[in-house]
Amino acid sequence: MLSMVVRFLVSAVVLLVASWFIPYFVINGIIGAIVAALVIALLGYAAEAVFGDRITSMHRGIVGFLVSAAVIWLSQLLVPNAIKTSVIGALIAALVIGAIDAVLPTPLTPKALPGGKR
Repeated sequence: MLSMVVRFLVSAVVLLVASWFIPYFVINGIIGAIVAALVIALLGYAAEAVFGDRITSMHRGIVGFLVSAAVIWLSQLLVPNAIKTSVIGALIAALVIGAIDAVLPTPLTPKALPGGKR
């Protein structure tokens, strides 16, 4: 449980730092980063739960990238004061966050959570 909280906070910090370097991707403060990380994690969890087993291994990378970009873009509609992005900003952010996630994977997927499908 503690590792999940730590990785969630690391995800919020990654969003905040990424917003400093990625054009058209703005996170408003640490509270905005935490709220955005929560919304992105919940939307990502839902997308993985819906599409997880239907995607072939060959297409998982590009579909995951596009779903991540869509989740980042949609999160601005749910929390407009925490995150602002364009389609280009969401695509770049998904690429950067995906690269960091490859090094430091987050456990916020149905397969990683206790009781999830393995």
